Amino acid sequence: MSRVARPRVAWQTRPIASLADISRRAGTSVATASRVLNGSTHPVSAETRARVLAAAADLGYAPSALAQALVSRSSRIIGVIVNDIVDPYFAEIARGVEDVAGRMGYLVMVCNADRRPEAELQYVRALREYHALGIVFAGSGTPESAENAALDAEVAAAGARVVALAQREFPAHLVHVDNAAAAYDVTDYLISLGHRRIAFVAGPAGLATSLQRERGFGAAMEAAGLPDDLRLAGGFDFEAGLAAGRELLARRAAPDAVVAANDEAAIGVLTALRQAAVDVPGQVSVAGIDDTRPARFVELTTVNLPLHDLGAVAARHILAGEDEAAGEVVLPHRLVPRRTTARRSAP
Repeated sequence: MSRVARPRVAWQTRPIASLADISRRAGTSVATASRVLNGSTHPVSAETRARVLAAAADLGYAPSALAQALVSRSSRIIGVIVNDIVDPYFAEIARGVEDVAGRMGYLVMVCNADRRPEAELQYVRALREYHALGIVFAGSGTPESAENAALDAEVAAAGARVVALAQREFPAHLVHVDNAAAAYDVTDYLISLGHRRIAFVAGPAGLATSLQRERGFGAAMEAAGLPDDLRLAGGFDFEAGLAAGRELLARRAAPDAVVAANDEAAIGVLTALRQAAVDVPGQVSVAGIDDTRPARFVELTTVNLPLHDLGAVAARHILAGEDEAAGEVVLPHRLVPRRTTARRSAP
């Protein structure tokens, strides 16, 4: 068997030119070369500027984006502070920011705060040091947090264009959805199917979005003249929903239906019920809020929130410029019935 000879490729890399290289070629100081290449307003003669630019072109010099940011006090960085980086809710929002800002040559930095205001504070300080053009707060805040005053001051000092995608405790352009209305609509849908004993699995305690969604559930139950006392502590993750589902199973009287504060928790409830051989939706209907990709995989009834659009609209506001006044944009939501809910069987 003959071998086919493969051509050898000789990879050649050109050394990266430094400011010192440019200054030697142009016959100037490093400081002067830096001023020319990084856009400083410090006066430099036209002849010297031309020599520096020619030397940079000859050596293939590419100026540091960070150095330019330090001089101009503005960078092509947009920070996105999320509450939980593995939550599909925030992944879709971050993708919306990236799809708009990335095409325009901006770097999107996703910062995971784990719903800790002190972590948000540290990220804002770091983004301030990088002279970030904008900051997107993708998650809601905790109204009772002791860090709110410090966070308010740090956001104001950052000098960035700030967009919040949920209720926050500092001034920001607000792009959000009506969380209370979303929870009301999905609860009202279950009521329309004949369900009367409906449980609610709450989100993280103290979080503004959690409070709004729980309020929407209570309002729908009150409007229908139904008791809304079947509420369970939960969270916005699968494990919290799983624990809530098992708690429901341990009670004597099972509910007709369950609304969870988000899809991840609803999928946890759904898993607990199915593991116990409970027929969903034959015996118990289950619904969530958000319409993330995992919700579509398990055919969960939910409320579609325009997550990608939230991120995209936020990015467009930041890129629009400082002359655009801060305001409020409410994006629409939509009920999405699927196979985890059904009309209640006759008792």
